[in-house]
Amino acid sequence: MYAYIIGDVKAIYEDEIIVENSGIGYRIYTTASTIAELNTYETFKLYTEYIVREDGVFLYGFSSEEELNLFKELIKVSSIGPKVAISLLSTLNTNDIKYAIHTNDVELLTKAPGIGKKTAGRIILELKDKLAKDYHVPDSDSNLVDKDEDRVFAIEALINLGYLKNDVEKVLGQIDPSLRLEDKIKMAMKNLESKR
Repeated sequence: MYAYIIGDVKAIYEDEIIVENSGIGYRIYTTASTIAELNTYETFKLYTEYIVREDGVFLYGFSSEEELNLFKELIKVSSIGPKVAISLLSTLNTNDIKYAIHTNDVELLTKAPGIGKKTAGRIILELKDKLAKDYHVPDSDSNLVDKDEDRVFAIEALINLGYLKNDVEKVLGQIDPSLRLEDKIKMAMKNLESKR
């Protein structure tokens, strides 16, 4: 129904964003990799998929057509819904997912929450012949979208507390990365409150 939407990013949350276009605010569910490219109050283009289910109507958006197309293929796999597909695309980039599928790398796919060995095997079985072999061999340990799990958790926690993503990332970038996660969050909150 909607091929893409161009609008102003008004809010960024853990797995969804609000994009305003022509006075309408669209709630769009998306991946960690797409969220990493966004800044609030900037205009952005998202390639979208409109899904109607028994439990509601949902709009999913992605920064690239490649990510959208892979999402569409993943949700065709039996027992893979949009939530699991988003989880996989948030954990691994499109290149690494294709690599895992074509090389039967079950372990790599199971890095994503909600993907067990049985589900990973089903993804490989159903998509191996459908996806183009347009991938490169990933560097070792380069599979995760963001390798710094503490940083990702801290960003999500602070956004959930009502702070803006841009401000959170700037403040965290100024904090000693060797600190414990709790200390990072406390220090970030102190700095963010001082700027309000």
